[in-house]
Amino acid sequence: MGISYALVARHTAVLAEYSAEAGNANSVARRILENLPAPGPDEVGGETRMSYSQDDYLFHVAVSHGVTFICMADEAFGRRAPHAFLNDIRTSFTAAYGEDEVRDAPAYEFNAEFSRVLNRTMMHYSTGVDVDAIARVKGEISEVKIVMMENIEKVLDRGEKIELLADKTDLLRADAFRFKRAAREVKGRMWWRNAKMYCIVCSVILFLGYFAAAQFCTFTLADCVGAHRRQHHGHGDGGSNSTGHNHTFGHVLYSKRQVLSPQLQSLNA
Repeated sequence: MGISYALVARHTAVLAEYSAEAGNANSVARRILENLPAPGPDEVGGETRMSYSQDDYLFHVAVSHGVTFICMADEAFGRRAPHAFLNDIRTSFTAAYGEDEVRDAPAYEFNAEFSRVLNRTMMHYSTGVDVDAIARVKGEISEVKIVMMENIEKVLDRGEKIELLADKTDLLRADAFRFKRAAREVKGRMWWRNAKMYCIVCSVILFLGYFAAAQFCTFTLADCVGAHRRQHHGHGDGGSNSTGHNHTFGHVLYSKRQVLSPQLQSLNA
């Protein structure tokens, strides 16, 4: 048999024990309890592990938060399985009993109940259980936990980044709205500026045209307009064009005769 004895104690007070075979294992375990070194300042509240040799057996000890867990196993059974056994019973014990309950408990307070747990766990580890497989599974579980924690942290970090992206999107949307409104205002101002420029250019062109026309006519353009009307009236008479010219020429001669007649009369006198 691999593990044949197990004990749980607070300092030197045995709280629960189980022995699968007759012998002096309990006496050796009590001597170990009495001679355990006091925990150092860095070990208080922590965990300490050690092993003692007695004939063909090894007594494996684990001390955690003032509670001592001891098991005895054949020396050929190795150390891995006994320490895995101690971890298992430590987990079961701390889950079943609180610190205050353990601190105030008298000797053998939990023996009736927890000795059955010791027996069951001892049989489990002593009947060819693959301790390496259990350790491997526990290691895989630990790795899965680590990966899950990392994934949770990434999800939380991603959530924060999504919130930042949403805030940036809102800011970009507001900036785009302001840019669009400013673009409309600039477009309106440019349109009015171009309209004013067109008005000024048209005014300059009209003024220059008027000034060029005034060089050949009076500033009121009455002579040019009158001459245009007379020319248009002359063309409108059609076949009487030559008659109109003769009449105009006769009228000019008559006017000159009236101007020259008084001068001739003064000379004759």
